[in-house]
Amino acid sequence: MTNSPTILVVDDEPAIVGLCASILEQARFTVLRADGSSEALKICTQHEGPIDLLLTDLVLPPPGFQLASGSNQFPHVHGHELAVRAATIRKGLRVILMSGNLEKELANHGIKRGTLRFLAKPFEKDGLIALVRDTLASPAPALDLSGQGKAANDVDWFG
Repeated sequence: MTNSPTILVVDDEPAIVGLCASILEQARFTVLRADGSSEALKICTQHEGPIDLLLTDLVLPPPGFQLASGSNQFPHVHGHELAVRAATIRKGLRVILMSGNLEKELANHGIKRGTLRFLAKPFEKDGLIALVRDTLASPAPALDLSGQGKAANDVDWFG
């Protein structure tokens, strides 16, 4: 077991998860991998060690066609909703959202710049490592947890 920060990497593209994990492991971080929000929420709930940072794609399309509901503890939700839910489970969790079309996706999800850290895809190896280190060195964000871990639009998301 190492004392290096633990980063949970989430993307619906296995190649992106693998690339991020490889870069971060080479930089001596401990990496947990998830191929979607449902798996990431399970990891947040069940992983016994610390999780210091969530690096997630903003757009996480659901793999199936099943309505998420309040009774589903691990729904498929987009990256921002995942961040809110994960921060409810893991106090002090830091978050970086990734997107290939950052401005459009931020607007689509109603996210204001300055609330979370963002990484535009494609990214440079050194840029990812620098952003992760900077985010880990910063205070954890105060995410809006008024929904207490439930998405305001749960019934609209498939999972």
